Amino acid sequence: MKPAFKTSLSVWSCHKYFFDKVWTNADFIHFAGQQTLVDGVELLHKFWNPVIDIPQIEKALQQEGLEVACVGASNNFALPNTADRDTQLQQVIDSINIADLYGAKVVRVFSGSLQEGVSFEQGQRWIIEGLKAAAEYAGKKDITLCLENHGLFAGKAGQVQKIIREVNSPALRSTFDTGNFILVDENPNDALEQLNTMIAHVHCKDFIKVEEIFQGETYVSLSGVRYAGTVIGEGSVPLDSLLARLHELGYDGWLTVEFEGNEEQKSGSIRSVANLTSMLEKL
Repeated sequence: MKPAFKTSLSVWSCHKYFFDKVWTNADFIHFAGQQTLVDGVELLHKFWNPVIDIPQIEKALQQEGLEVACVGASNNFALPNTADRDTQLQQVIDSINIADLYGAKVVRVFSGSLQEGVSFEQGQRWIIEGLKAAAEYAGKKDITLCLENHGLFAGKAGQVQKIIREVNSPALRSTFDTGNFILVDENPNDALEQLNTMIAHVHCKDFIKVEEIFQGETYVSLSGVRYAGTVIGEGSVPLDSLLARLHELGYDGWLTVEFEGNEEQKSGSIRSVANLTSMLEKL
């Protein structure tokens, strides 16, 4: 039986093909449709090229029978220069417009990165200001911004909760990233209980503990534990319990696979989607 959840694959799972200028978004969509079991794709503003994408994406989606689940912005609202923050706001607005073009109802947003010479409190004020303006625009398009737990301003569940409450807009909810909580030494199951009423999008990601001698890209948690990305279901993230709880809560949004492992990205993406599908079939 097909799982009740709709699944998608983030283009970030195959980002090396974009950095190497081997793939377009249409190529990614064809890969997702022909080699994985997903229902949709998550696109990123970072890889958006309107000259190529506008004529190609809609055709590729129709050919593969896929939807655009989400468009991801990579904004940073903690920048000290007003003009720079305005540029970041425009990036989010552009992402909302891309989502609207393809019928997606979710835009993933970030908070920001701490800048030298800027206090945490000041950066947080700019983040809230930027997200308020972005949420006002999103609301007019009937699109929901979803703040990912990511970085020092919004890495922990309590920080995400505080920002969403401060912005105080129905157009800003949570992108619950299952893996990122580990990097701030937070139990994802506990984070889910704290954020469960705010979640409107989910990133399924997995990390595994590695030694200092590990050869490959790694991430260090706040407490100094070193992790590497891995195929979903093969790491330290308690995905089975998280998915079961989301099912209990009646979550009906997208589950987006975001593979960040060191192996070949097409292979890692295919296996991650297959493992997620298997987990969902057991619910």
